[in-house]
Amino acid sequence: MRSSIWNGAQAAVRLAKGAVLREAMFDVADPAVWIALDDAVRHSVRSSADGTWLPAWQTPTDAQLALALCHRDGRIRERALGKVAGRPELLPLVVIRCADWAEPVRDRARARWTEAVTVETAVALAPLALRIGIRYRGDFALGLIDKVLRTADREALLPLLTHADRTVRRFAHRLAVEEGLLSPAELARSAARDEDTVVQGLCAEATLAALAEGDADDDVLEPLLAARNPRARSAGVTALRRAGREERAVGFLDDRAAVVRACARYVVRRSGGDPVEWYRRRCAEAGDAALSAGMVSGLAECGDRSDAEVLWALTSYPDPVVRARAVGGLRALDVLDVRRLRALLDDPAPGVVREATLALVPSARMLDDGWLLERLAVERARETRVSAFRLLSAYGGLVRLRAAVALVGDPDDRLRHWARQSVLRWRPTAEVPPGSAEVGELLDRAGLFDASRLHRLKWEAGLKA
Repeated sequence: MRSSIWNGAQAAVRLAKGAVLREAMFDVADPAVWIALDDAVRHSVRSSADGTWLPAWQTPTDAQLALALCHRDGRIRERALGKVAGRPELLPLVVIRCADWAEPVRDRARARWTEAVTVETAVALAPLALRIGIRYRGDFALGLIDKVLRTADREALLPLLTHADRTVRRFAHRLAVEEGLLSPAELARSAARDEDTVVQGLCAEATLAALAEGDADDDVLEPLLAARNPRARSAGVTALRRAGREERAVGFLDDRAAVVRACARYVVRRSGGDPVEWYRRRCAEAGDAALSAGMVSGLAECGDRSDAEVLWALTSYPDPVVRARAVGGLRALDVLDVRRLRALLDDPAPGVVREATLALVPSARMLDDGWLLERLAVERARETRVSAFRLLSAYGGLVRLRAAVALVGDPDDRLRHWARQSVLRWRPTAEVPPGSAEVGELLDRAGLFDASRLHRLKWEAGLKA
């Protein structure tokens, strides 16, 4: 984006020096270059004293008209619009002028654009019109493009459907879906391959809507089921029921994405299966077979508190991802055992420590603060130190101040910053003993306050000045 702005500004300078339009523009297909050119001419390029760079109105060149179309004087912009007929290279500036603040300029630009727009120009200038469309009164050019492209065939839209700009792809796919220009197989491929989540969701939903009962074949199902993005996979799993292939949904009950697992459970239930028992059986047999993280999450998503012992057993599973999902499952089922969860704060896997911390935060005061303070030591794993500080901060009061002061000089930049901010925001609460000498010592040791603020904090804590 920054290079496009620079290119636009440089193009303005070259045009003012007499360069040919096509040679002056680095990339005529980049909307940002045209927008930057308009801005640069308006705010940077100045006409010479005799106005020699202004058009020779009888026989103006494209370069002269380009500068005139961006001129700060609305009368010059309006006059230049009367000369653009038959000059396709200037159409990008006509599109920009369709959103001009001056009504006479805007009306003339819209008349010129209405005369010039074709399927080819609509495809070429749709990216620019989408940028201009967000401006006040900027919807005219894009509205006309939308109208023209709805009468075009599918092949004409291909450059927009595969455009590098995701906003352009969204516009093109939405139009193609509304006009029914893509087959279910084409929609499935777009849902599976496009990197933009909006396009994925739009095409996945359109694929399902286009399928009749029992009408899904491999050309539709396989791209969706094999897609990397969960929106497409979930649509593929849902389509299995319409295709009469519900048995394949069982294979997605342990998918890595929650939305896919939910769709798989729906399809399995509709075919008479019991997903909960499937999860329970496989999680209980974890010692005899490989267990995926999706199975553990699935059990937590549709199980109940009676499944807690199975999840506790999985907190010692060799795979750290499975252990983390098991702890997350216990938290989802609202199963709290402070003693057992506390032991997981020393787990070597950061994911397990994070999940255990999340589960313990609401019950931080049930933990031994001395035990947590020991885990702030520099030799401990970073995730354990972060967890201990988070729990001590949730503890509040004097315990929070002790922990924060202990880390004000820590070698870990992020922990040190977090601790200092905690000290600076600390205030004595009801559980802090009034007049506690320890509070004064900790505040002095922190060394983060000026004399006035330190005096006020000590006074709030009931200490004599």
